[in-house]
Amino acid sequence: MSLRSAFALLLAALMLGAGAALFFRNPQTAIISLLFAATGALVAHLLSVRASDLSAAHADKLRAGVLTEPRHVGSLVSAGDQAAGEMKTAGAIGVTGDVPAGALLKATMDSMREGVLMVDQGMRVVGSNRAARDLFDAVDGELVARRLTELTRNSSIHAAFLAALERGERGEVKVETQIGERRVFDLQVAPLHQPTRGQAADGGANGGIRGAVGVFFDITRLERLERVRQEFLSNVSHELRTPLTAIITFVETLEGGAIDDPAHNRRFLSVIRRNSERMHNLIDDILELSAIEAGTVTVEVGAVRLHSLVGECVTALTATADEQQVVLHNEVALDTFVYADARRLEQMLANLVHNAIKFNREGGTVHVRHERHGTRDRISVTDTGEGIAPEHIERIFERFYRIDRARSRALGGTGLGLAIVKHLARAHGGEATVRSTPNQGSTFAVELPAAPQK
Repeated sequence: MSLRSAFALLLAALMLGAGAALFFRNPQTAIISLLFAATGALVAHLLSVRASDLSAAHADKLRAGVLTEPRHVGSLVSAGDQAAGEMKTAGAIGVTGDVPAGALLKATMDSMREGVLMVDQGMRVVGSNRAARDLFDAVDGELVARRLTELTRNSSIHAAFLAALERGERGEVKVETQIGERRVFDLQVAPLHQPTRGQAADGGANGGIRGAVGVFFDITRLERLERVRQEFLSNVSHELRTPLTAIITFVETLEGGAIDDPAHNRRFLSVIRRNSERMHNLIDDILELSAIEAGTVTVEVGAVRLHSLVGECVTALTATADEQQVVLHNEVALDTFVYADARRLEQMLANLVHNAIKFNREGGTVHVRHERHGTRDRISVTDTGEGIAPEHIERIFERFYRIDRARSRALGGTGLGLAIVKHLARAHGGEATVRSTPNQGSTFAVELPAAPQK
């Protein structure tokens, strides 16, 4: 059989695999179907078509399905390497030229993001792609002829491959690796059948199993998103439960006769109203943050006179500052212009100034300033409060993250204000930052591009 015929065989196998994948309409099924189809074509090609390229003894043993001895593994790898070398030296391949099947499969495998690992009956690696070699931190980029037990001590990986080799079972397990950063994989393993003459296509019992193939799907990001989702739901439930419990308690108290008690009924109604407003604000912030994160919030950038905008924020929050005995200072120059969405910038500044008032000391001050550094405008809000400990700095912009939960709730915070500031700043092409020293106050800043982004 010529190389042209071999390529036709491989192409047909790939088309069959693709057809099966499209039928199931599943990305993982698509990859595995294509992988199995391509692997089957390559094995058939190497066992029958390429046998003439090996020594006669090795060819006979390969045709008989013997893949467990290292020297036979070496022959198999040599054939693949030879085919890959042919592709490299052939230069550009014309439409009518022959494409080496081994090189085509190798290029396909190495372009995959999923790690692919093939082992023989002795649990020795007989094939891998670049992603798998990176996953197992292969020395000199090679895994071939190494036992699986040398690559990892993860019992779940060993059990999945053994089940495929010994019992012909397909398996799926979740595995974690600690090489470098923590990563999570969905490992799917299936046996590779190579029927001998007179056997059924399924190999019959387990006699036709000549190896196993495992595909490592990286689900690290999905796991992280799932954890964030669970934390978000847990936080929302907790934040809503507290005011809702207070509302139900005082409603029951009023229903029990306290509504006729003029000394307390209005106070109870005031508590109900305050907790209702808290729930309303929380829901508004959740909807606002969700819209910003989803990218549905549009930012219309234009020239904004910053001194006037800060003045409006100061005026709106003066009553709150007076209650806390905090003095607000607008130190922005009169002729300062920044490029931003005026409504969104006001929203960011209102959040920052309000926080600076709430977490300030009695008799403290809040200063709003502007600086230009090259192509960036920096708008800062500095307070004279207790400051933030270093261990909280990295997480201060996370949703629902609070340094002192009890104090934050008492002051009416939802825990979403700083997260909204961060996402709005990024929507402008900027960033939100914080600098703080315990017992010396904090400075929150919004950095924006000094000119409209085109």
